[in-house]
Order: sequence, then structure tokens, then C-alpha cells
Amino acid sequence: MSAPQPYVGLALHAVVSLAIALGMVGVAAWMRYRAKRPPQVRYETYECGEEPFGTARARIPVGFYLIALLFLLFDVEAAFLFPWVRELGNLGILAFWEMVIFLGILLLGWFYALRKGDLRWIR
Repeated sequence: MSAPQPYVGLALHAVVSLAIALGMVGVAAWMRYRAKRPPQVRYETYECGEEPFGTARARIPVGFYLIALLFLLFDVEAAFLFPWVRELGNLGILAFWEMVIFLGILLLGWFYALRKGDLRWIR
């Protein structure tokens, strides 16, 4: 007898996983509640018990997303500093200068965003 092919198990796992996922989505779509006509209150905003004003489909200024993206960028990059500081003694002087260069590039990006006006809330 010959040995089984090396990727048969992987292919079988992929097929079974896909079948289970599609089956769950299909059953959920089949069992879901279907309202014939959604109530108008569904499209209104909820403002902490206050009477809502305006529509729930209002446009949000791009500044919100831009500030959030910049926060995530610098926050994730700052998370790389903690393990680096912990292992700095074992890594040596080369790792120190690499991190100085890395932080310099981040600082340049921050100055670029500041100069471009992306950090100003009101434009």
C-alpha cells in the first residue's frame, strides 16, 4: 500500500469546515424572523431617553475616522515598545539604535499628520 497524500487531511478539513459554516448560515437564514414591514421607530436614533431629532442615517464627518485611524496607528506602534524595553538588556546596542530609528520614523509621520492638519478637530 502507498502512503496517503500529504494534503488530503488538510483538504478534508477545509471542506468540512466550509460545509459547517455554510450550513450554519443557511439554517440561521431559514429560521430568522421576517417582519413584513419594519416599524418606523427602527430607523430613529436613540439618545438616552431624549426625544430624537434628525435621522439615524446622518453623515459623520471624516475627521472622526481619521482621528481614530491615527490613534490606532500610534497606539499599536506604542505597544511594540513594551516587549522591546523588557528585552533591551539582552538585545544590545544595535536594537537600541534600531528602535531610535523606528521612533524617528513614527515622529516624522506624526509631524507630517500635524502639518497636514489631520490632527485638528475643526478644519
